[in-house]
Amino acid sequence: MRPIVAEISEQALAHNLAQVRRYAPHAKVLAVVKANAYGHGLLNAARGLKQTDAFAVLNIREAVTLRDAGYQHPILLLEGVFSAEEMALVDRYRLDTVVSHHMQLQWLLQSQPNMPLRVYLKLDSGMHRLGFQPADYQPALDSLSASANVSEVVLMTHFANSDLADGVTQAMDIVAQVMGTQAYKRSLANSAAVIQQPHTHADWVRPGIMLYGATPIAEKSAASLGLSPVMTLRSALIGVQEIAAGESVGYGSLFTADQPTRVGIVACGYADGYPRHAPTGTPIAVNGVLTRTLGRVSMDMLAVDISDIPQAAIGSAVELWGNLVPVDAVAQASGTIGYELLCAVTARVPVHVID
Repeated sequence: MRPIVAEISEQALAHNLAQVRRYAPHAKVLAVVKANAYGHGLLNAARGLKQTDAFAVLNIREAVTLRDAGYQHPILLLEGVFSAEEMALVDRYRLDTVVSHHMQLQWLLQSQPNMPLRVYLKLDSGMHRLGFQPADYQPALDSLSASANVSEVVLMTHFANSDLADGVTQAMDIVAQVMGTQAYKRSLANSAAVIQQPHTHADWVRPGIMLYGATPIAEKSAASLGLSPVMTLRSALIGVQEIAAGESVGYGSLFTADQPTRVGIVACGYADGYPRHAPTGTPIAVNGVLTRTLGRVSMDMLAVDISDIPQAAIGSAVELWGNLVPVDAVAQASGTIGYELLCAVTARVPVHVID
């Protein structure tokens, strides 16, 4: 078999969930497992996060996958339903749902669930994606509170800038003005807010990226936040080249050696989810030694500098990201974020749960 594999640690997931509880000891946890659990595998993540209080998913398909696997936790649809017909599935699978616009509100009020539903009413506090505008929020809340279809309403918003030290000030002003001191539970904090905005923790926190061991705060490493990487993307050398000064590597000859250079060829490329735009110098590890990529990433291969790793040979182990090479370091070198790289690992990469 081609040597590339994505190893998933359920122990690291459990550790990161424990870190969430350390940061927010008085809140319940909605573990966000949308997008195939940020590329880690929905059911892999669910096993590692089984001690969470609830799961949050994008759509009903993800929710049904969890229910069919036996998970009885509350499951929240983060974008709510996309049609009136989906309300029957919300009822059938006993799901919680976000209501973020008037059509969703009407679909819910006009539905006929067998049992009342828990609803998260979303406020647009400045992100300007989904959510009721402040002037429309209280009427929507009044409608839900008066409906026999609703067992509980949780007040909810999402922060645009919680990774910045003062990034929630304006949003929290809007939250205070609109939600006031009403006796409803609240869900406000995403990963960055869990870590550095403790005044936003409220009743339910919604960690996402921090559960997977990557940082939500650009200037702070995951390790410094007490987080452990869940995914290690591994491969091996499948070729070794000796090039002279003046010779180049890869498409476009983007790297030209200024001295004799020993080059290793790794079985990993952009068709595996590694970023094509990762430049020369992106960190990578061979035989446990940190080194750098060389030249342009190809569809199935990339090149690394093994000049200072004399024991490296065909078959030598390579870590693309994981414990030695933080995914955030690869992302920073590539001008993106760890979220994108984790989600981008493609289906042709085998996934192995290691614990």
